[in-house]
Amino acid sequence: MKNYQAPSDLLKDRVILVTGAGQGLGREAALAYAAHGATVILHGRDVPKLEQVYDEIEAAGYAQAAIIPLDLNVADDQAYEGLAGSIGMQLKRLDGILHNAAMFYSACPLELQTMEQWLTLMRVNLIAPFALTRACLPLLKQSPSASVILTGESHGHHPAAYWGGYAVSKAGVEPLTQIWTQEWEILYPNMRINTLIPGPVASPKRRRTHPGEDPDTLPQMPDLMPAYLYLMGADSANVKGRVIELNND
Repeated sequence: MKNYQAPSDLLKDRVILVTGAGQGLGREAALAYAAHGATVILHGRDVPKLEQVYDEIEAAGYAQAAIIPLDLNVADDQAYEGLAGSIGMQLKRLDGILHNAAMFYSACPLELQTMEQWLTLMRVNLIAPFALTRACLPLLKQSPSASVILTGESHGHHPAAYWGGYAVSKAGVEPLTQIWTQEWEILYPNMRINTLIPGPVASPKRRRTHPGEDPDTLPQMPDLMPAYLYLMGADSANVKGRVIELNND
């Protein structure tokens, strides 16, 4: 998958929503999807960062992107339905979602983590992917080949001390993937969902969690894009309900 060679028109005429698109892997994926023909919907909280990605897409001559800001920590069902409604009104279709947005505080013992922190972690990292996917289902069902990618995390897949609520919240996307897959299997064969665990990569979040690490020793974000493209494009139409680790920590 990491060596996948995506055709230049892999995502032509497709509309893809990327959450957390203002920086890191979300930004990288949004640019990669746009470069392969997609109309990309840029989601995040920081509008200036989203505007920078929008401008990069415009400058490259790709299909015009859209910006839809939303704070996942405070969003409710009405907000998610409003987001999906805006996509339907403006773009008339939705063919894929990359759930990349995530919340992280710090690596520390469980006894130092608060309930308020856990509630935020659950809302952003687990509840939001469920609620947003649910709100977008009417659009995804109309796509000839819809793909949803949930972003997992190494310490959620392999639980480790000090990762606490972050690991637990990210671990929850794995059963969510299986449940959606089983529920869609018969009625909606055009839809698929998978969890992608990027593993260690030279990203802004990695710099926060491992400040003493030399980023040059890690895979770079563009190195991971073949997998993001493969799972979003039609070549992975039969890949469903998988939890895929790209690199092990």
